[in-house]
Amino acid sequence: MPQASTPSRNLRLFDPVLIGPAIIDACKKMHPLTQWRSPVMFIVYLGSISTTLLAIQARFGQGEASPGFIAAISIWLWFTVLFANFAEALAEGRSKAQAAALRGLKQTVMAKRLATAQRGAAWVAVAGVDLRKGDFLLVEAGDVIAIDGEVVDGVASVDESAITGESAPVIRESGGDFSAVTGGTRVLSDALVLRVTANPGETFLDRMISMVESAKRQKTPNEIALTILLVALSIIFLIVTATLLPFSLFSAAQAKAAGAPSAPVPITVLIALLVCLIPTTIGALLSAIGVAGMSRMMQANVIATSGRAVEAAGDVDVLLLDKTGTITLGNRQAASFIPAPFVTEQQLADVAQLASLADETPEGRSIVVLAKKRFNIREREMAGLQATFIAFSASTCMSGVDLGARQVRKGAFEAIKKYLDALGQSCPLEVARSVDAVARRGSTPLVVVDAGRVMGVIELKDIVKGGIRERFAELRRMGIKTIMITGDNRLTAAAIAAEAGVDDFLAEATPEDKLKLIRSYQAEGRLVAMTGDGTNDAPALAQADVAVAMNSGTQAAKEAGNMVDLDSNPTKLLEIVEIGKQMLMTRGSLTTFSISNDIAKYFAIIPAAFVGTYPQLKALDIMHLASPSSAIMSAVIFNALIIVFLIPLALKGVPYRAIGAVALLRRNLLIYGAGGLVLPFIGIKLIDLLLSALNLM
Repeated sequence: MPQASTPSRNLRLFDPVLIGPAIIDACKKMHPLTQWRSPVMFIVYLGSISTTLLAIQARFGQGEASPGFIAAISIWLWFTVLFANFAEALAEGRSKAQAAALRGLKQTVMAKRLATAQRGAAWVAVAGVDLRKGDFLLVEAGDVIAIDGEVVDGVASVDESAITGESAPVIRESGGDFSAVTGGTRVLSDALVLRVTANPGETFLDRMISMVESAKRQKTPNEIALTILLVALSIIFLIVTATLLPFSLFSAAQAKAAGAPSAPVPITVLIALLVCLIPTTIGALLSAIGVAGMSRMMQANVIATSGRAVEAAGDVDVLLLDKTGTITLGNRQAASFIPAPFVTEQQLADVAQLASLADETPEGRSIVVLAKKRFNIREREMAGLQATFIAFSASTCMSGVDLGARQVRKGAFEAIKKYLDALGQSCPLEVARSVDAVARRGSTPLVVVDAGRVMGVIELKDIVKGGIRERFAELRRMGIKTIMITGDNRLTAAAIAAEAGVDDFLAEATPEDKLKLIRSYQAEGRLVAMTGDGTNDAPALAQADVAVAMNSGTQAAKEAGNMVDLDSNPTKLLEIVEIGKQMLMTRGSLTTFSISNDIAKYFAIIPAAFVGTYPQLKALDIMHLASPSSAIMSAVIFNALIIVFLIPLALKGVPYRAIGAVALLRRNLLIYGAGGLVLPFIGIKLIDLLLSALNLM
């Protein structure tokens, strides 16, 4: 099966596969209705048309300036529009590549439709496109699952690499939070009975393709607000530029009446001035930044329903995180042996390992490993001991082994107390104290008994993931509050929260508690993000501003969220927030750069444009450009080329820094504000020198 994520992940920024279609799409975007979507670039578009007409007029001897000058200005204005289209088309091209990879997963699959939900019922072969919601299917080892469904019977391993890109198979079973299966994946072992949960055209894969393809069409609230600001600035500069023409005509007439040589400013020069004054750089890259944010989310194997979800991730200031699998490794591990009075630690370890040899749970295996590591106790030959292993039972809450008449048991403290009471024995007070101490540390105590004698306590500990404390510290510096959610009691939750470094925790959490907590923070005007995979998480996911559902979770969770993590990795929420922050930082940085780099253009083009009318403006020519025409041309060329040079930054995003808002603002002003101020002076001067050296102006 092909992998959905591989083709798009392997594409370089300027990959030939993307460049060709992007150039074609950039030309297609020259349509007026397409240009109208970006008001700033629409002004440049109209300016390009106007200068083209003026160049044609000049060619027939009626021009306001030389035909070559007007034509050159016109060409570079068209390039400005084309470069803006290219930036957007390149960003969209990556999304199209991702959508094409996903579409390649869709295939016509024959399914085994059952009349009832019984595995032994007769089945008939039907095409996947003929299935309907509510149908029952039988899928066996080697079968491709034809359509999205939910397991109603059976347990099987499923290869989901076509969707997630992960090679390791996953277990899907009826009931619980791991019952959803996705069309296009393959069953590797056993058999499942599925209930179809989507009609053809409404599957998860169809929604993924639709989300990716429609990403470029949705503007976020912040993007709309910034567009309004850019339009307002453009209108102001348009009015200013328009009023300069009558002033220039009046001044030229006055000078002519006084016998001084003077000429009004050409309309071509005024159009060039307008294009250089308005924020064309950010106007050209704004759409590309938003689409690239969606694309980076997809490269992280996360499907976002819209750009709004990505942007909201950047604005999040409260994170709700599940303890198990997110903050901790998810499986408790044996950490220490605490012997009872008159029992050595090695004796306890020996008996504990004996009781755990047949225990295939992660906890049981960790007890065996800890005994080997501490005392080099190796597995022993059990056949000669006539061992009968006792599996864990929900009714007794114990497991262990019988060695003839000798009974070895391990289990929860209360369960062992009942077991001892039945034997007429009691638990030593020191062991009860050890159990209490382990619980206060946030760990889980297991008591071990050998032939009615209490041997001691095994401490099972939730292992906090390495580096998670540092990541929470980064989030704290960014002003984001982290809250751990767990079903554990308050004592255990407090210990894990302190070790992990989260800001707060919610213990013994119920679906109602999660929903209430989210609403309370939203009432304070804060944006909340959370992850979930179960049906019981659906209400909270629907309420959260950023809701990341696990692909391995239930259909209800995926429908309630506004993002789906294909890898089903709960810690992905931290990466999602970073991608959202990076998108906002990129937009802010390039806006700062765009506005500040206009200043240099003022010093280049205003003296050149009006020096004939107002000779005193020659003092503003601090760059000492070769000639007025060279100064104007250099500014227009720089205005176009800077878009090309900034495309990689717009698509990749500015380097992410986990710093506070004030420090981030200071950094942006220093790097992109000061950089945007200095770079154009250098660039315009170099272009001017090149034009002079080539005798083009």
